[in-house]
Amino acid sequence: MPSEKKKGNRDFLIQGAVLAAAGMLTRLIGLAYRIPMNNILGDEGQGFYGVAFEIYSIALLLTSYSLPLAVSKLVSARKARGEMGDVIKVFKTALIFAFTVGGAVALIIFLAADGIATGIMSMHLSIYALRVLAPGLFIVAILGVMRGFFQGLGTMYPTAVSQILEQIINAVVSLLAASYFFKAGTRAMKAAGTTDNLAGAYGAAGGTLGTVTGAMTALLFLLLLLYFMRRSLKKFSQQGGQHVEKYSTLFGVLLVTIAPVILSTAIYNISQVIDQAVFAKVMSIQGFKESSYSAMLGMFSGKYNTLINVPLAIANALAVSVIPSLTSEKVQGNTAGMFSKMALSIRFAMVVAIPSFIGYLILAHPIIDLLYSGNIDKPALMLQLGSVSVVFYCLSTVTNALLQGIDRMMTPVRNAAISLLIHLVSLLIMLIIFHLTIYAVVLSNIVFSLSMCLLNQFSIKRYTGYTQEFKKTFFIPLTASVIMGLITFLAYRLFRVVHLGHIATILALIVAVLVYAIALLSLGGLSRSELLMMPGGVRVVKILDRFHFLSARLDRFN
Repeated sequence: MPSEKKKGNRDFLIQGAVLAAAGMLTRLIGLAYRIPMNNILGDEGQGFYGVAFEIYSIALLLTSYSLPLAVSKLVSARKARGEMGDVIKVFKTALIFAFTVGGAVALIIFLAADGIATGIMSMHLSIYALRVLAPGLFIVAILGVMRGFFQGLGTMYPTAVSQILEQIINAVVSLLAASYFFKAGTRAMKAAGTTDNLAGAYGAAGGTLGTVTGAMTALLFLLLLLYFMRRSLKKFSQQGGQHVEKYSTLFGVLLVTIAPVILSTAIYNISQVIDQAVFAKVMSIQGFKESSYSAMLGMFSGKYNTLINVPLAIANALAVSVIPSLTSEKVQGNTAGMFSKMALSIRFAMVVAIPSFIGYLILAHPIIDLLYSGNIDKPALMLQLGSVSVVFYCLSTVTNALLQGIDRMMTPVRNAAISLLIHLVSLLIMLIIFHLTIYAVVLSNIVFSLSMCLLNQFSIKRYTGYTQEFKKTFFIPLTASVIMGLITFLAYRLFRVVHLGHIATILALIVAVLVYAIALLSLGGLSRSELLMMPGGVRVVKILDRFHFLSARLDRFN
């Protein structure tokens, strides 16, 4: 039995690590291309891009964000019961839903783009980017079903590869199109004799073209993979139990599963759109020009959010991989297996999130200065103030998934609604009473994510009796991160003294990674058995065994 448990945990970690690696790579690619694109568009153009993307993201909640999770959950449950025919029926039912809803929402956004950009977001020039993004809603809906199908079968590789392909195409097309359309917009401004920033608006539309093209590439890849698998899938559907559900029944089950996921994810993510809408309205009332608050929103979405989202890829990957795994354990009545996966998913998220928080806190200004041009001080201060939200967002993302995995689908909805209310009150107080401008948005996001963490942790304990271990999950990573922060700060100062310029930041980041890894292992943050469960863990342990200082400490914590 212990060997089966270890094998299950190893498979879970490998699948999570595959998605985490793909997620980190796509985030890094995204970071790499968003930097030059931000420099092409400028802060105001980036503001148009960011506003359009927030509306697009909310629309995706209705068409695709919930589908991978819901489809993977339904598929994994039927696979665990041996109902292979129903697995294929779930897939077909979800495709019909995606075609219908994805197409309808894409059409609505395209036709209503003017009203949304002008009436709701108070940024009429974001209409061009929003209309270019609209067809992507249909494409990503189908893509979400296909990714959820493969995830429910227990393989994250198709999703991982498609994500990487999507982001590479996205990066290339976005940069080329943003540059081309920015120049076209500049010519249009001169021809029309207008002061409206058509260059930034056209450039933002060009940047969003990469998103649609990348999604289409990922979809074509998965369709090709499905085509080559058609015979094995046909045999697969004929295996196992004889229980066959009607399409009408499955459609109802799909809606019942999707609805709470949509609600929780919508409330969880809609705070960004509300932030931008409320911020723009209050800034306008307080006498700020549109170009001024557009630029601040551009810094927030293009610089601050881009960096904050990099470590969140780990939490998102663990959340995606843990849901079908938890569902399977619950169907089989394996409480010990459920608790083990809960513990591992939270621990591994914190191993990444906590050092990211300290790293951003210490090196915010050098990192922003290394990556971006234009205004450096404001986004650097945003990153320092908001760095702790990395920990809270990672934890709330994973705990959201844990609650959904144990069939407490409406609990994250309730927790997110409560947190959103608290968030809105704090945002308005900081904007209207304390006049904190864009920093109010950063600080209120911390309030929201912290509230979600606390409510989710309480709910998990209430419904399962599970309590997260504290020392190895939080205390040791925090201690290792503080050690990393102190040494990294001193190293950066030393590198600056010898006039290394931006190289000082790169060297300081390398020092941070090495020091954190050594401190974490020395303090027993990861045991030998846990390292062996990870992909490539055997090789890592062999390397560590050559250094007796580290191996002695690892052995002591086993």
